[in-house]
Amino acid sequence: MFRLATLALSAALIAAPALPEVPSSWRAEFPKTDFDTHSVDLSEIRSGGPPRDGIPAIWEPSFIDVADETRIDPREPVMTYEAEGATPRAYPIRYLMWHEIVNDVVGDKPIAVTFCPLCNSAMIFDARIDGARHTFGVSGKLRHSDMVMYDRETESWWQQATGAGIVGQHTDHHLTLLPGWMESWADFGARNPDGLVMDEPAWRRAYGSNPYVGYDSSVRPFLYQGEDPPHNISPLARVVRVENRAWTFARLREEGEIREAGVVLSWAPGQASALDSGRIAQGRDVGTVRVRDEAGRDLPHDVPFAFAFHALFPEGEWMLAQ
Repeated sequence: MFRLATLALSAALIAAPALPEVPSSWRAEFPKTDFDTHSVDLSEIRSGGPPRDGIPAIWEPSFIDVADETRIDPREPVMTYEAEGATPRAYPIRYLMWHEIVNDVVGDKPIAVTFCPLCNSAMIFDARIDGARHTFGVSGKLRHSDMVMYDRETESWWQQATGAGIVGQHTDHHLTLLPGWMESWADFGARNPDGLVMDEPAWRRAYGSNPYVGYDSSVRPFLYQGEDPPHNISPLARVVRVENRAWTFARLREEGEIREAGVVLSWAPGQASALDSGRIAQGRDVGTVRVRDEAGRDLPHDVPFAFAFHALFPEGEWMLAQ
C-alpha cells in the first residue's frame, strides 16, 4: 500500500461519492469559471484533497547547468524537452511530484510541463490558446483520478491526460502536445552535457521522496471508480499512448522494439519508477521508452497507467501482440 501523508487526505474524503452538482465551494474557489459550459459530466469530477493551488504549480522556474547538478541520482526520472534551436531542458520528477505543473518559456514558446502521479501521466503542452499565452495551476480536482488543471487567465478547467478543456470558457479547446519524454537523469546528462536542468524550487518539500509509496504495484488506483482495462491488463500497468493507441510496457520490454502504425517504440533499462520506493532513486527499474516516427523524429506521447488510458480514451485501440 502507499501513503499520502503530505496531502492529509481523510478517510471520509476517500469514501465520499462523486458530486452531482456544482458545489458552492467550487464557485468560491473559482469565481471566474463558467460552470454552465462543460463537455463532461460534472459528477465525474471530485476533490483530490488539496484545495486550489494546495499543490503549488511553478510559475518561474530557475535552471542550472547539467554539470552543476549534484543532487539527482543517475536513475531518477526527468521530463526531457529538446526543442529545435534551444538548449535542452530537464524537469526532474522529484520536483514535479510535489508541484505537478511547471510553466516555462523555451525560446519564444510558452510551455506547460505536467505530471499527474495518480495516473503516471507526464506531458508537455504548448501553453498558447488562440495565440495567447496561458499559465496553468492545479485545481485540486480529479476526474478518473487524473489531475484537473486550470488556467489563470479564464479559470477554465483542463483534463491533464488529454489536454482538453472540459469546463468553462475553453471547453472543447485542446492544448497541443509537444514531443517530450521521461528518461533517467543519466541518459539526459550523457546526451546533453551542455544542457540545463530545473533547479530545486524554493519550497519546503521533501524533494527526492515519493509520498505514494508502493502505488504502482497497488491493486486499485486511488479515488478511481471506473472500469478496469480490458484484456486482463492490470489497472496500474504502464502503457505507451500515442494519440488514441496504447502499447503495454510488458510487450515492449519483451520485444525491445515495436514498429507499428507508423510508430517506432523502443525500450531500454535504467530508469527508476517514481511511484515505488519511498526514495525515488531506489525505485525498481521500469526502463525508458522512446517514441519516434519512421524517420527518427520524436513523437508526442504519454506513459500513463492502463486504467487512465481506458477511462479517458474509451474508444482507444489496444495494440496487443499478434
